[in-house]
Amino acid sequence: MFDTLTTRLGDVFDRLRRRGVLSEGDVAAALREIRVALLEADVALPVVRDFMAAVREEAVGENVLRSVTPAQMVVKIVHDHLAAILRGAESEANAEGLDLNAVPPVAVLLLGLQGSGKTTTAAKLAKRLKERERKKVLLVSLDVQRPAAQQQLAVLGRQIGVPFLAVRPGEKPVEIARRALASGKSEGCDVVLLDTAGRLHVNEEMMLEAAAVRAAVNPHQSLLVADAMTGQDAVNLAKAFSERVGLSGIILTRVDGDARGGAALSLRAITGKPIVFMGTGERVDALEPFHAERIAGRILGMGDVVSLVEKAAETVEREDAEKLTRKLESGRFDLDDLSSQLRQLRRMGGMGNMLSLLPGVGKIKKQLSEANIDEKILKRQEAIISSMTGAERKNPKLLNGSRRRRIAAGSGTSVPEVNRLMKQYQDMAQMMKQMKKLGPKGFARHGLPGLFPGGAPRH
Repeated sequence: MFDTLTTRLGDVFDRLRRRGVLSEGDVAAALREIRVALLEADVALPVVRDFMAAVREEAVGENVLRSVTPAQMVVKIVHDHLAAILRGAESEANAEGLDLNAVPPVAVLLLGLQGSGKTTTAAKLAKRLKERERKKVLLVSLDVQRPAAQQQLAVLGRQIGVPFLAVRPGEKPVEIARRALASGKSEGCDVVLLDTAGRLHVNEEMMLEAAAVRAAVNPHQSLLVADAMTGQDAVNLAKAFSERVGLSGIILTRVDGDARGGAALSLRAITGKPIVFMGTGERVDALEPFHAERIAGRILGMGDVVSLVEKAAETVEREDAEKLTRKLESGRFDLDDLSSQLRQLRRMGGMGNMLSLLPGVGKIKKQLSEANIDEKILKRQEAIISSMTGAERKNPKLLNGSRRRRIAAGSGTSVPEVNRLMKQYQDMAQMMKQMKKLGPKGFARHGLPGLFPGGAPRH
């Protein structure tokens, strides 16, 4: 998300930094480029206009132009105002997270169009509430128009271990919602997640049905699930639901497929409703809280190290991490270690997702693209390693031609795939040795090519 905007703003700020001392004309030229970048990222014109007016007022002041690092001051001003747009008038603490401070069972209503990822988001949210906040959740489908939607939510519920309210033929959405709250109360549930029916476009029938359900159960939270890839259509949708049904917050889906990010910047400013979560992939755990300050940092290429550390803390066992650290310090890295790292990468959302959180990664996007990292092969590579004997994983030098043919057959892959994995292992082992020699400062100075004598590895 925000790839286009991050690249454009990164270029603008790099030029400012190279100039050192800035004149008012330098800042004005940079602000014009920032304005164009925001418009190209599909940010709504009124939002761009207000943002630029606020930034310009601060950025051309004497305190900035005569400071020791004027370029850095401009970057900070842009960052702070981006965060303010994303955060809104509320404080950072109040604008983030899902407020469930009510008498249980707390009703949470999910609204949105068909195809926006609403049903999948219901399962993601239920999993998060169950595992992170230790809540007992009941999943409920109010979509009587599409029986497949009810079946999908039931299947997802079984997958994540969250109960699903049984369907009764002929029951209306309002009746289902009331029965769900009664069932949730009798079964001691903390949260009842109500997945409403959607349509392919905004229509009167959908709005009336959603308003009737809201009036019947008086939900503590009414969340719009909007597809980030629809751009300004997501903003128009949010306005329609906010006016007709009432919203307390927004969940943006498919943000991993939206390179522009204009919807996120426009939604908060135009609707006044906070973005509570964002869906970052298809997996049932690919749901992240929306932190305004962190997202502003990502847009400006500052990365989001806090989120990266949180992801690692959620998925890495401390004992395993310490064990791997000791092995790397001694110069040992075998295929068991590689398999562990592949699993870790998948749990953290893949290589692309992890790298997107690192500061300055935008400057090596070309190198990453040339490396041709294919996220889909992670599972196949794990299967290849699992087909090896313990001795082979500890000592990869044992892998001659016949052993590689046996491993390929056992893992359902091919010998060339086994060969590529072994080449990747050798490159990683070499990279570990090289990184130890370079140290943190050396890596920052040389980047990816510094780790590989022949350039970044290709797969």
